Amino acid sequence: MNTVALRLLKIVTLLLAGLFGFFVFAGNLLDYNSNYQFVQHVLSMDTTFEGNSLMWRAIESSTAHTIAYWALIIAEGTFSFLAFIGVYKMLKNLRGTGRQFNKAKSFGFYAFILGFAIWFFGFIVIGSEWFAMWQSQIWNGKETAMDITSVWIGFAILLALKDEDLEA
Repeated sequence: MNTVALRLLKIVTLLLAGLFGFFVFAGNLLDYNSNYQFVQHVLSMDTTFEGNSLMWRAIESSTAHTIAYWALIIAEGTFSFLAFIGVYKMLKNLRGTGRQFNKAKSFGFYAFILGFAIWFFGFIVIGSEWFAMWQSQIWNGKETAMDITSVWIGFAILLALKDEDLEA
């Protein structure tokens, strides 16, 4: 097995995850109102099924919508920042011992922990299930969040594969 190639694959996957997070973060800032509306409608539950008996969960406070949206933006920015630090540390240790390279992956793990918190817990558990986002035909990000979470699982498993020392 080519250890350097496998290490490069891990670095590239983390870089791509970081770029994704950065583009989401930047998109939320550059198109603030469109993405704010997503948060507003999900939390307000105003596009869920009529007569929905879960409406007591709805949050209609614009202050709460703004706080939730900024928490999401900060989390996405932090996700990409952690991924980029991980990429840097892994590149720095690309030709190091297995132990050095394994240690360098820690920021990548932190990034994916946060990624699971954002896209699985935030969008699927809270958004889709608590706020019934799955009922909305307009403001439903459940499928996209599930796709992202599935990719993060694959990337995290790849990253978790133990790296051995380079062959002489």
